[in-house]
Amino acid sequence: MLTVIVKSAEELAVADAPEPVPAAGQVLLEVDAVGVGYVDVMSRRGEYATFPGAGATPGIEVVGRVVATGPDTPDGLVGHRFLAVLPAFGGYAEKVVADAERLLPAPEGADASDVAAVGLNALVAENALHRTGVSVGERVLVLGAGGGIGVHATQIARARGGEVTVVTSSAARGERLRALGATHVVDRTSSAPPDGDTYDVIVDTVAGPALGQHLEQLRPNGRYVLCGGAAGPPPPDAFAPLLRDFHRSPTLYAFSLNSVTSQDLQLSWKRITALLAEERLSPVIDQCLPLTEADAALRRVEAGLPFGKVVLLPE
Repeated sequence: MLTVIVKSAEELAVADAPEPVPAAGQVLLEVDAVGVGYVDVMSRRGEYATFPGAGATPGIEVVGRVVATGPDTPDGLVGHRFLAVLPAFGGYAEKVVADAERLLPAPEGADASDVAAVGLNALVAENALHRTGVSVGERVLVLGAGGGIGVHATQIARARGGEVTVVTSSAARGERLRALGATHVVDRTSSAPPDGDTYDVIVDTVAGPALGQHLEQLRPNGRYVLCGGAAGPPPPDAFAPLLRDFHRSPTLYAFSLNSVTSQDLQLSWKRITALLAEERLSPVIDQCLPLTEADAALRRVEAGLPFGKVVLLPE
């Protein structure tokens, strides 16, 4: 069985590995598509706390068909396609084991690469916006809007009735985001949100040195959800606005899917698939590459080049 392993912070290797065996409550999936995310970049660099390190296989989201089940697994899963959220990595492979309780049914007839493109990014965006309670007429700012989470946050915020402002890195990306529902576009390479612009909800997939400035843009009772860190950690004084503006009751969420129960994951996926069925949410694929080109995929994500999702396809 073909798999990809981390050799070092700079090198991946394609290897042959034994087929995994599902334990109790697990299934064996034949993989059709693998989602590539910034978590995989961090894993290779040794920056993701729960990644086992050199010799391990990255990847936490795959789409595939169940070909076998372990003991104490629900009946009727074999032959069906699912999005699987993997708790212990291992996704960059032709076959993987996954917990049955964290299998999410792929929409009938959907292409596997499209399901992977929606995948965890849509789950992060949907959970973030659901928790912050975005409602009709509220102003939403999406930072890093051209990335995998950002393109979904833009669409879902619009579907919930929000007025969406996006921050991205070029006019061309801005036009694509307008087509996905953005009302206002800020090109961060040439401008910044005008002084005085304020928002009910800010979705931040970037973090980094500008976090404190964006916190200052919250309206009274505003909610800020941090769900990524592509620009690295914020400076020590970034959170000072929370105390200084205490009288305005700002709320800061730090959100990871790792904290979501299997039941809530299923509920979020139902809301996502409903939006897909209503054509208010669309997958956005940047590139599909063979599994053997995982290194090129990770370097593209690390450089911040994708618009939407990079997907790996086992040959």
